[in-house]
Amino acid sequence: MEAAVQPPAREALARAQRSAVHLEMRDHYTLDDPGYVAWQAGTRLNIADRASWWGPWHEHVQEATARGVTVRRARIVSEPVTDYVRYEHDLTPTNLAAGESVRWLPRRLSTELALPGTDFWVFDDETVLFHHFGGDGKLAADGREYITDCHRAKVCAEAFESVWRRAIPHGEYNPA
Repeated sequence: MEAAVQPPAREALARAQRSAVHLEMRDHYTLDDPGYVAWQAGTRLNIADRASWWGPWHEHVQEATARGVTVRRARIVSEPVTDYVRYEHDLTPTNLAAGESVRWLPRRLSTELALPGTDFWVFDDETVLFHHFGGDGKLAADGREYITDCHRAKVCAEAFESVWRRAIPHGEYNPA
């Protein structure tokens, strides 16, 4: 596949049979995202009002976990955390409600780890989706790159597991 026509993670998640792991390593993503802008202005999600925030991503995760796929997300973050990371932390209960497990790793605890240079997903320990972002935090036009090389998939899966073992479960992580 050409990088410019790569489908989003939700399509690979729909095909996953066993596992989907996602490693995020940036301290901010799209800073002009309307949800983030509203959050900065003081708007908060009412987690109890599921209908107000439940969306297509949540449906995809719920469908995957219902068929037995384990979905995990780990975030490596600098401390003190950025406002964007606080925003992500506030939204994470939606990921949990959909069936994801989420952990946080302060960047200072990752210095012994060998990690790929960009965020990625690994599906069923076979397929890797690399996300390439610009300095502005936006996904590049050709920012999705799928790789089915078993060696690279193993390297990424092992990197994720090394982060996961050190990371703090969402409910225990207090963004400083």
